[in-house]
Amino acid sequence: MIPFELKIANFINQNELIAKGDSVLVGVSGGPDSLALLHYLIEHQKKYSISVFAAHVDHMLRGEESYQDLLFVQKFCNSYGIPLFATRINIAKERVKLKKGEEETARLFRYEFYQKVMEQNKMNKLALGHHGDDQIETILMKLTRGSSGKGRAGIPIKRVFHSGELIRPLLCLTKSEIEDYCQFYKLNPRHDASNSKLDFTRNRFRLKVLPFLKKENPHIHEHFQRFSEQLTEDETFLQELTLKEMNKVWNKNRSEISLNIPAFLAMPIPLQRRGIHLILNYLYKSKTSSLNALHTDAIFRLLSSNQPSGALDLPLGLKVKRSYQKCFFSFYKDEISSDFYYELYENEEADLPNGCKIKLFASSGSKPPEGETICLSKKDVELPIIIRNRRDGDRLKVKGLNGTKKVKDIFINEKVPVKERLFWPIVTDQTGKVLWVPELRKSSFDKLPEANHDYYYIQYCKQSSSRGKAKE
Repeated sequence: MIPFELKIANFINQNELIAKGDSVLVGVSGGPDSLALLHYLIEHQKKYSISVFAAHVDHMLRGEESYQDLLFVQKFCNSYGIPLFATRINIAKERVKLKKGEEETARLFRYEFYQKVMEQNKMNKLALGHHGDDQIETILMKLTRGSSGKGRAGIPIKRVFHSGELIRPLLCLTKSEIEDYCQFYKLNPRHDASNSKLDFTRNRFRLKVLPFLKKENPHIHEHFQRFSEQLTEDETFLQELTLKEMNKVWNKNRSEISLNIPAFLAMPIPLQRRGIHLILNYLYKSKTSSLNALHTDAIFRLLSSNQPSGALDLPLGLKVKRSYQKCFFSFYKDEISSDFYYELYENEEADLPNGCKIKLFASSGSKPPEGETICLSKKDVELPIIIRNRRDGDRLKVKGLNGTKKVKDIFINEKVPVKERLFWPIVTDQTGKVLWVPELRKSSFDKLPEANHDYYYIQYCKQSSSRGKAKE
């Protein structure tokens, strides 16, 4: 074996890229990288006990030249008896329809074709010819763009690809080693003239930056590969840790997240950064190019501010609102109705809009149930017990105090976020007397049960309370 083959064999073995019985589809453009990869796998398919196939996509961007690439790949595969799956796609037209860049559109359709071929022919591996120089270019481009977290890592050695796996066996090699391999076996690959133009960002890194770095250190591709692998491992660990900690400080549903600000700010700064990204990724579902570091910095300033309230408008209509010690991230519109109204008679219960449950039952001086509960003498109240949202003018005769207090003032004093006030239950009887603001204040109608007296118990059940017992 020549050095190329020894390196790639060790790399495949160390990273478990190929297993006995694999059906491997090789994406082949006709250039040196993909042609060398296809040739290597053909020559060693018996050693690995695999089946090898090729796929080629003519993007029709270079006219006759790109069509000749297709014919070249077809001839190469025929000479080795390798099945070829090929297609021609007018990327120039498709990019106009999709309103995307040329490179992004070409990649999208190329990968869709690979997926289709693999699914129709029950193949489990897609092998691509990215190499060590590609890895350096990719990482440098990401760092220059200002990527963060896992986004700074380079091209993965392998990853899930639909129902199979995408592998890159050549990441351990330099471009020059691949070209030496092609020359040694007289493969005569095709060369894309556009790769030498400085119009593309990647080409500028390849032609201007890489020669300098390789002159400083001929083995730099190995260091960049190691950097990418270690960064991916570190980020995977930190993401798992971040999710574990975030589960303690956030509540989420499909379109909204609420955040406990003091608990969030108690997390280490590296986890806070990743926590913000986790929130945005969860709500946006997919990446949006209009979101950038300025937005995440603004969120941090809002959370760290000494002001009790504030708001941000993020791309695509995401609203971030701070209210006291809570911060809400949502796509909901402010005008969503918060009205609710329930009537309870003995032994009835209701599921509330805030996710809690409230129950009413009668008892004769027995021990009250555990948890958040109020005890009412039957002679003091009239059924049905009513649970509703706050109304203007609501006042509570606070237990242990003389006189009444506005429910609005109770919310303000307890620093209940405005958004939560909309769905906070107010308990009254049929006459309209406010009996209880669960978790915040009980009324003077709350009694200590005595033997041989008849009482109503109202129990408020919350899965995870952040405020503890109601104050008396």
